[in-house]
Amino acid sequence: MNKNTFAPHPPMGWNSYDYYDTTVTEEDVKANAKYMASHLKKYGWEYIVVDIQWYAYDTGTKRDRYQYIPFWKVEMDEYSRLLPCPDRFPSSVDGQGFKPLADYVHSLGLKFGIHIMRGIPRIAAHNHTKILGSNATANEIANPSSICGWNPDMYGVDYRQDGAQEYYNSIFNLYAEWGVDFVKCDDIANTNMYRHNQYSAKEEIEMIHRAIMQCGRPIVLSLSPGPALIEKAWHYEKYANMWRITDDFWDTWPNIRNMFERCELWQNHVSEGCYPDCDMLPLGYVGKGFGEERYTRFTKDEQITMMTLWCIFRSPLMIGAELTRLDQWTLDLLSNQKVLRLLSCSSGAKQVMRNDQQAIWFSKDTTEDAYYLALFNLSDDKKCIRVDAQEIGLGTFDGKALEELWIGERIAGSEKFISTEVSAHGAKLFKIIGC
Repeated sequence: MNKNTFAPHPPMGWNSYDYYDTTVTEEDVKANAKYMASHLKKYGWEYIVVDIQWYAYDTGTKRDRYQYIPFWKVEMDEYSRLLPCPDRFPSSVDGQGFKPLADYVHSLGLKFGIHIMRGIPRIAAHNHTKILGSNATANEIANPSSICGWNPDMYGVDYRQDGAQEYYNSIFNLYAEWGVDFVKCDDIANTNMYRHNQYSAKEEIEMIHRAIMQCGRPIVLSLSPGPALIEKAWHYEKYANMWRITDDFWDTWPNIRNMFERCELWQNHVSEGCYPDCDMLPLGYVGKGFGEERYTRFTKDEQITMMTLWCIFRSPLMIGAELTRLDQWTLDLLSNQKVLRLLSCSSGAKQVMRNDQQAIWFSKDTTEDAYYLALFNLSDDKKCIRVDAQEIGLGTFDGKALEELWIGERIAGSEKFISTEVSAHGAKLFKIIGC
């Protein structure tokens, strides 16, 4: 079975998790969607994604003890399918599900996405509820030996049982009816509770892919959490559109440094419709749902480094901030058209070199006679980074124009090399024209 073609470029959007955790409401989603439509859509940002536990009641009320209240009330239909909690998503009442909210997002010219946990609700298995399209009941397809180590809501689905594929078909048919464009499925890219078999959900990935292909709607499939397993790259590429190559990424410099190792590992597996995912962008204000609302801990130079690496590597971009509170500097960072162009008009990004002090990445523009050169200062002090033309395969810099895409700086090099000063933890991204 071939991969789908639903994501010709790395998806760009907003995800509720970094700011709201489990507490996001319909009003919050609409406010962020409205902001995206007004301020970011024209730059390619288009997905609005509701993250974890949209079906659960009383989320966040016991956050001092639990991120996910164990075995609590959830909203579910007679066919074992989770529905939005009407307390937080009032338009979902009377069986409407997410359709009214998706319709609103679509009316703004945007796309709508949701997070799901792999598997079937435990409460469905315990109550032996029905499976649409099958005579099996939830307990007969649930695998009680397959659970998530950090979320108590689901059992894995046993692919060997009659009714297993029908269950996944039924939930994706429901999502298609709602108008869902993007699904982030969790506890599936790496089932890290099972150290002896961290890819134990392989068959569930395949069932989900089949469910998407039969549902009649192009739904982009994102797999979490990471780190994804490099030896399974072929499988991710065949059945998904994006997959996390890291665990949850938060706003500390060591996390950014670590991403250079991960991007090096995955650089040969970026292709049309298939994107290793560096995770969300914890910019602006984050952490409210976690009880620690704060402005990102990243310095401005570190934010430029993150955006530069994500874009030249061609990772999906999902903003984690509360959009309605973005300051002008962050908005400018997210709307630099010359930088964002790399997502749709570059290819073949390679790490040319990396050591403890610096890293260099290089890629080619796909529609212009140009290349991109990213210089990263990984040290704690400002330093000069020198690049030899032979090292990146250009032969010479003579006769070529180099424009730095963040600040518009233009530099000239000798025939053999260029040299430029880069701030501590900072980056410069050059477009090399005339190649």
